[in-house]
Amino acid sequence: MANLIMFCILAIVIIGSAVMCVTTTRIMRAATFMLFVLFGVAGLYFLLDYTYLGAAQISVYAGGVTMIYVFAIQLVSKRTLQGITERLKASRVVWASLLSIVGFFTVVMVLMKNQFLMSGAFAPDVEVPMKGIGQALVGAGKYEYVLAFEFISIFLLACIIGGLVVARKEEE
Repeated sequence: MANLIMFCILAIVIIGSAVMCVTTTRIMRAATFMLFVLFGVAGLYFLLDYTYLGAAQISVYAGGVTMIYVFAIQLVSKRTLQGITERLKASRVVWASLLSIVGFFTVVMVLMKNQFLMSGAFAPDVEVPMKGIGQALVGAGKYEYVLAFEFISIFLLACIIGGLVVARKEEE
């Protein structure tokens, strides 16, 4: 019962912070709310007795959010950090809402097509061994994710280089 109550509290914190993260117009507040989301996910790991994953979540992502703070201070103008923000345009909100709905229905259709929800994946008496999860994460075969991780690492490297190019000051 205590685990269920703690899960509900963490879920409320995660969902509330995630919504605030994407709706706020101030970059420092968005990064702070994202930090709360990441701490909430670490709390879920601790709740499941995955202490290593919880500690890794805190150390890796807390460091990542610290880097976001540094980039926010360096890349964003002083007036924006002080609270002068641009207003939301109605057309942007409409397009973002439409894209979100399309993305949601795409995920639902993929789950229904693969019969993930009906296959007993959420059955409480089915336990997936950690060896199987580890093999799926680092394997290179079909339905294994090492190639996706490599693409993500290249994408993140490109983002870092792009951030450095944007932050570089032009000499006159």
